[in-house]
Amino acid sequence: MAKLYFYYGAMGSSKSANALMAEYNYRERGQKVLLAKTNTDTRDGKNVIRSRIGLERECILLSDICAMSDEEIKEYDAVIVDEIQFAPAKQIDFLAHIVDDLGIPVLCYGLRTDFQLNLFEGSERLLAIADEIKEIKTVCWCGRKATCNARYNKHGIVRSGAQIMLGANDDYIALCRKHFLEGKLSPDDPGDQNRK
Repeated sequence: MAKLYFYYGAMGSSKSANALMAEYNYRERGQKVLLAKTNTDTRDGKNVIRSRIGLERECILLSDICAMSDEEIKEYDAVIVDEIQFAPAKQIDFLAHIVDDLGIPVLCYGLRTDFQLNLFEGSERLLAIADEIKEIKTVCWCGRKATCNARYNKHGIVRSGAQIMLGANDDYIALCRKHFLEGKLSPDDPGDQNRK
């Protein structure tokens, strides 16, 4: 039975690498996969998914899948989408249609929350309707499980701004809740209370 999967994790938890490995596993078994990312993610180019560890694969955009007919989609054995947090709810609902009406599994990878601990639209919809929700874990600098995506600059943690700002290790760091709330980016960081 096909399912709608949501694999989420903080920045640096290897979500893209996991998506690319899942796609490889399907292809290795002779199955056809629609590999996509959301239109918002343009960091590595329009039609490329690239992980921080160097894995890379060409893909299409999620909007391209949403524009396909059911007959075209039925030619595939699975759909894998990276950066799903940026998808609007209507695209998540279309992915649910692929699962429920076409019997094709859909694997979605992305962040759960933004840098202010607010849900992204795509993640919120998936948390509401996904058949299986699994966390991809990573750790804070202190060794605890990291669940928060801290946006930062030379002055410390950024607490306000637009929800979407594309970036990587130079702009974001995964922290445990304690150090996120304290504003501590490292063991030597004085945190928000002592920052001048």
